[in-house]
Amino acid sequence: MNEKEVAEIRRRFRPEKSNITHVRGCYVNEKREIVSAFDQSVSLMPQEEAEKMLALLKRNLSGTLGRNLVDISFATKQVLDGEEHGLLMALRDSRLGDPGLVEAFYQRIIQTVRMEGQYLILLAYDTYDVPYRSRDGERQDDASSEVYSYILCSLCPVKPTKPALYYDVPENAFRSARADWLVAPPELGFLFPAFDDRSANIYNALYYTRDAAENHPEFVDAVFRTQVSPPAQAQKEAFQAVLGGALESECNYEVVQAVHDRLCGMMEEHKANKEPEPLTVSKRTVKNVLEACGVSGERVAAFEEKYDAEFGADTALPPRNIVDARQMEVRTPDVTIRVNPERSDLIETRVINGAKYILIRAEGGVEVDGIDIHIS
Repeated sequence: MNEKEVAEIRRRFRPEKSNITHVRGCYVNEKREIVSAFDQSVSLMPQEEAEKMLALLKRNLSGTLGRNLVDISFATKQVLDGEEHGLLMALRDSRLGDPGLVEAFYQRIIQTVRMEGQYLILLAYDTYDVPYRSRDGERQDDASSEVYSYILCSLCPVKPTKPALYYDVPENAFRSARADWLVAPPELGFLFPAFDDRSANIYNALYYTRDAAENHPEFVDAVFRTQVSPPAQAQKEAFQAVLGGALESECNYEVVQAVHDRLCGMMEEHKANKEPEPLTVSKRTVKNVLEACGVSGERVAAFEEKYDAEFGADTALPPRNIVDARQMEVRTPDVTIRVNPERSDLIETRVINGAKYILIRAEGGVEVDGIDIHIS
């Protein structure tokens, strides 16, 4: 799914837009036992509660593609006769109306997922009359091209509040508010089937994880029986290790700066052009930057070899997963310098009288602990 398709489905999670009539779920305790199961009618909820429920489910479609939202692909064999894919299809086709299927799905998650404390499993079913769009992009709400039906699953931690003191205005007195349990935003979840090219794609699902550093592979294996890309932080660390390990002594500030600038430039261009498809960067792109920086052919070849071994020869990575577009960071054991990527030219590295130095050209004012200082 691309950003426009995700946004189109996100807009449905309002009482006047959604066709979600009920939410099924169960409450799981620390011992991985179902304390209670429920089938809550959304239409019978007070409006405020219905809006909060839909907002909670909507969080499953938040975050960044490639980091928090990851495409899951099923093999053809899985679609034809896979148990996991068959269960997802049956849940959707039954509109979550088969208690046996729902219970089987709960148990598949509970027996596999490791979440601290108590949590809720929430399931919702929705149908969407996809408005027709003409070739010029004009939306025609009175003409529907197809009906997209899907299920949404959320795993939401349930966290205790702390006892507090509140002021009771009518009684003009302070009272003690008791501790209670609140439903937190989802930790992980998914949408199935994917909404690709504004149509149902049963070969894909859209997987959500709140923490870009943790993608819960055990959940993906249990529900989809497939592998998920490493978390964004793991991809960043792996790329850093590949680049530094391959270039060795040729890995200097100018080379790393050039790679960072190239990837940031690609992200800015992608955003400016409002491209709907997620941006990825290939091994070839980085190789071209290295060659332009004068890195030797031997070290470039070493980079390609290490990249292939770590990620796969044809794997492209989301650039936002491997560089921070907001800043560059220069770090020593005792000092950390954060630099605006647009002014990375202010940093130089030199060896003076045998000692290594990081030089920062000071333009404009300089502050130390908030105090303007003079350099003379």
